[in-house]
Amino acid sequence: MTALDLSSPVAVVGTGTMGQGIAQVALVAGHTVRLYDAVPGRAREAADAIAARLDRLVEKARLSAADRDAARARLLPAGHLTDLADCSLVVEAVLERLEAKQDLLRELEGIVAEDCLLATNTSSLSVTAIGGPLRFPGRLVGLHFFNPAPLMPLVEVVSGFATDVSSATRAYETARAWGKTPVACADTPGFIVNRIARPFYAEAFAVHEAQGADPATIDAVLRESGGFRMGAFELTDLIGQDVNESVTHSVWQAFFQDPRFTPSLAQRRLVESGRLGRKSGHGWYDHRDGAEAPEPHTAEPADPPAHVVAEGDLGPAAELLALIREAGVQVREDDEDHGTRLVLPSGGQLALADGQTSVEFRDVVYFDLAFDYRACTRVALSACQDTSARTLAEAVGLFQALGKQVSVIGDVPGMIVARTVARIVDLAHDAVAKGVATEEDIDTAMRLGVSYPLGPFEWSRRLGRNWAYALLDDLHLRDPSGRYAPSLALYRHAYATDKREGSTS
Repeated sequence: MTALDLSSPVAVVGTGTMGQGIAQVALVAGHTVRLYDAVPGRAREAADAIAARLDRLVEKARLSAADRDAARARLLPAGHLTDLADCSLVVEAVLERLEAKQDLLRELEGIVAEDCLLATNTSSLSVTAIGGPLRFPGRLVGLHFFNPAPLMPLVEVVSGFATDVSSATRAYETARAWGKTPVACADTPGFIVNRIARPFYAEAFAVHEAQGADPATIDAVLRESGGFRMGAFELTDLIGQDVNESVTHSVWQAFFQDPRFTPSLAQRRLVESGRLGRKSGHGWYDHRDGAEAPEPHTAEPADPPAHVVAEGDLGPAAELLALIREAGVQVREDDEDHGTRLVLPSGGQLALADGQTSVEFRDVVYFDLAFDYRACTRVALSACQDTSARTLAEAVGLFQALGKQVSVIGDVPGMIVARTVARIVDLAHDAVAKGVATEEDIDTAMRLGVSYPLGPFEWSRRLGRNWAYALLDDLHLRDPSGRYAPSLALYRHAYATDKREGSTS
């Protein structure tokens, strides 16, 4: 099954931001595009707005004047749904209300030909449920574009329970012909991105709710240590707290209130107070004119230790040993101990976040996971009230000697980046095991849809197959609510590796 021929007209119903964006994508690809909106005059306004964006593309030399003129001629506002009768693809982008989408598609079925492909751009509703009342539900597919549709490369192609393979294939190939990167997924709550991305927000909010760190510090650690483009607090302020919380709540309800997807009470209070982010002038941060952006907590300068003793290779943080040597700090190696930590001159220990807490041990400081310890500009440390001041100062000084800014947070198990990445990896393994999507498509979706530095399976391979399971297992012991319970898929993944290596643990 191939992509729609460029001679085939495409229709978009619903002319909000997303509808206009999808129409522009199809138009620039070469299709005749018909725009329809139930509100009189909206389709014409949308066509004018799209034409203005085409003009800007010409000004930026991204589109020729001739191609712009040809595209404008193919852009046709429709006064009635019946004007869409000859279209080969109709994409609905109306309000996220199940009944509204069902009513619209039922009406379209009586207008378009039987071989017309119907698509929904829903981001949170079930494609199966949307197509339930249709006479021919096999031709309905989800085409979930990301905003702004002309710029974002990812399109999730979602097959409902009744979607024909031929319909999904045609939609997939058409999206690719439009210059997008499609990924195929089953009709599951949140699809790929909105399902697997939940921990990125949830864990940041959880650390804040536990008084582990303030939003500015958590965001800085996610960006400067984790390699994420934006922190969770600034990103949700951009998205809109009401929008982000609505998606979280929808996924949680759709999974029968699975504790892994539990919404944040702090975010609920933010929404209730009307602090919705940039669009309201205030969210986690104050975005009003003249407001000063809060600074992340950064430790004062401290002297580095003269030496450290490396017990083991530090696992995912192994590159730190070379950085420490390059900074002029002597590294002594203890070959007899198979741990994965550094011993400081104070006798205290420095260990990579593992899901345990500092208070459980004598004089232990944890450091967070980093996407790239050489390139990162900030590292988070966690300690408890019993950690000696000397040990903490030596830990701070050590990372400062490596050229890093240091943020000291509370005694939070799994810290910030480590627990976030572990949970993302777990949800990704669970999704593959349940037939939601392939490993490759999940990695592609998370890199292109939300700009993660690595896909979950790329993270998993880099960190070691047992890393995420071990960290979550430790977290689950300390918080047995079910939120951190490793999935069966992740357990099988870790156990199979241990078994092949001869482990009986």
